[in-house]
Formats: sequence, C-alpha cells, structure tokens
Amino acid sequence: MSAMTVQKSAKPDPADPAAARQLARRGRRGLTTALASHGILTVASLIALFPIAWLIYLSLGPDKDDYLHPGGIWDKMTFDNYSFVLQHTNFFDWMKSSLIVSLGTTVIGVMVAATTGYAVSRMRFPGYRKFMWVLLVTQMFPIAVLIVPMYQILSDLQLIDSYLGLVLVYCSTAVPYCAWLLKGYFDTIPFEIDEAGRVDGLTPFGTFARLILPLAKPGLAVAAFYSFITAFGEVAFASTFMLSDTKYTFAVGLQSFVSEHDAQRNLMAATAVLVAIPVSAFFYLVQKNLVAGLTAGGTKG
Repeated sequence: MSAMTVQKSAKPDPADPAAARQLARRGRRGLTTALASHGILTVASLIALFPIAWLIYLSLGPDKDDYLHPGGIWDKMTFDNYSFVLQHTNFFDWMKSSLIVSLGTTVIGVMVAATTGYAVSRMRFPGYRKFMWVLLVTQMFPIAVLIVPMYQILSDLQLIDSYLGLVLVYCSTAVPYCAWLLKGYFDTIPFEIDEAGRVDGLTPFGTFARLILPLAKPGLAVAAFYSFITAFGEVAFASTFMLSDTKYTFAVGLQSFVSEHDAQRNLMAATAVLVAIPVSAFFYLVQKNLVAGLTAGGTKG
C-alpha cells in the first residue's frame, strides 16, 4: 500500500498550478523535439534524394551540354535520350550481361558464404579462427594488385571474356565479407535447434538447409543484396576481363558515351536512370528482411 501511495503521489496533480505549468513545459518540449526530429529527417531525405532527382532532370535535356545551363532544360524537356539509348545502343545486351553476372554472383556467393559461415559458427575444426582471419585479410588487397594475377589465372582456365570467369572474380570479393556477416548471424541462432534436428534424424546439411536457413532469411537478404550490388556496379574487373562489346555490363557500357575529347552526358544520365531500375527492383524484393539483417548479428543473442 505504501508503495502504491508513493507512486500515486509522484504524479503531477493537474489541479495544482505548479504541476500544470510543469505539464505544459513537458508538452512544449515534446512538441519541440518532435518537430526538430522531423525537420532533421526531412532535410536528410531531401539531401539524399537530390542527386537522384538532379540526374533524372539532366536526363531530360536534349543536348549534351545542357548540364552547363540546367535552367534551360525545363522548357525543352524530352524523352529522346531514353529512346536513343534503348534503340541505338547495346543497352539490352548490357542488361543481359549485368543480370547474368550479378545474379550468378549472388547465388554462388551466398551459397558459399552461407555454408562457410555456418561451418565456422557451429564446427570447431583445427584452424577455424585463422581461416576467418584469412578471409578478412583478402579484403585488404586493392583491385590494382589483384587484376594481373586474376587475369593470368582466368587466362590459364580459358575463362577470359566469359560470364563464369567474371562471376568467380566477383565471388572472391563478395564471399569473404558475406561469410563474416552470416557467421555473426548464425551465432545468434540457438545451438539447441541443431541438436533438435540431429535428434529427429537430420544430417548436418539437412539441419542447415531445413532448419537454419529459414531462420537466417534476414542475414541472407543482406548478403544477397551486397553480392548483387558488388557485381552490378563494378567497373575495373569487368572492363579488363570482358572483351566483347555485347558482353559489357552496364558499368562498362556507360564508358561508350565518353570519348577522348567529348562526353555525351545527356545519354549517360538517361542510361544511369535506366540502370537503376533493376537495382531498385532487387532492393524491393529483399527490403522486408534487409533492415532486420543489418541490425542482427552484431551481438550474440
């Protein structure tokens, strides 16, 4: 009873003038905080969206030098840049190449990273800690150092100018990071689930495929998105290992609008807008699990 009396007496009495002023101050502080937070978020959103809106705006200018005088675009907006890119360039070949390479990297990379992360999370084999550190060290080498040995390896395997060769190169970049990511996520899944699977007669791989992977969808979504973006926007490896014009990815195809003395910036802007469509569609497919996957795995639950 005394505790309840203390709790009740701690609440401000609206009939008391001092308590009323205190409640008013709290309400004003709450309203001010809400308005400030919404204002900051609105400004941050506008800053993030401005480059995209500006790119779309420039893509509607008919002349390659309209970016120097953007105010004049408003009176002569046209979709001719988009029609030219779709009809008079290898846009659809670039799309096919980008999707083959990106989706191939995503599927193979996530499969390898998931099995690697699960093995290190659940199994204690000799050198498992050093193995994860080796994966981390591979991320320290710059692309300029890796291109020459990778080119030699792909040449020996006769994989130059092939989708498979480029997919394997991208997997060498995506798998180490995704393995670390998924290892941290698998650590948050209780080990008792694995034991329950073994009691039910499942093999280790059956436990992994039927019990663990469904619970790891958020982590897999983040790994898939990272692998897709890594392959979709990369330029150095694609421009080095892909020799045929029809096998260029989007990132390399954009270079065709830039010559030694000129750059068709209006066509580049229109192509960049079209390039963003597949990435946006892929993001929409995984966005339900993306936030949960980004926040999970940081600490062991």
